[in-house]
Amino acid sequence: MNRKRDYLNKYSWVINFVLIVSKIFPKRIYLSVYKFIMPYNSYLAIFIRFICLKNCAKKCGNNVAVFPNVYLRNIEKLEIGDNVSIHPMCYIEASGEINIGDDVSIAHGSTIMSEEHIFTDLNLNIKDQGCEYKKTILENNVWIAAGSRILAGTIIGTGSIIAAGAVVKGVVKPNVIMGGVPAKILKERS
Repeated sequence: MNRKRDYLNKYSWVINFVLIVSKIFPKRIYLSVYKFIMPYNSYLAIFIRFICLKNCAKKCGNNVAVFPNVYLRNIEKLEIGDNVSIHPMCYIEASGEINIGDDVSIAHGSTIMSEEHIFTDLNLNIKDQGCEYKKTILENNVWIAAGSRILAGTIIGTGSIIAAGAVVKGVVKPNVIMGGVPAKILKERS
């Protein structure tokens, strides 16, 4: 089965050349290009999004495929490993830092957050209390199924699967399948 991210690997020599040349432009140019190219679905669009990530993210590994209409906020605080795919209509807010490990697949319509509202003071409107930033980590070999919500401060262990539509907060042990709202362990992978 050919995956679009496999083409990034196949043409790595071209990518490496373009990356060297692309360093002459400031990050704001790449952020603008990313916004412009976001809705397009072609090999060229995936390549351009990859180049933008390589130039803007805190870290971006090789063989990373970001599909159309993926909303990335605060890219400069986002770390992505090798062999990662982020499918259409995902929303990733990295203001509190997000680390995505190697061999991670994030299915369409998923959300990954690293900030949440503060709501402890009953005398203030929630929207006026600010936000709290918490680092969110997806370790290696993780599958985030369609429509999942990964909340701020969550750590998902290596080899885990988050079932479709799950809402996850806290620490997820390695090699488990989590599902539900709120997510609970459905099965241990052996």
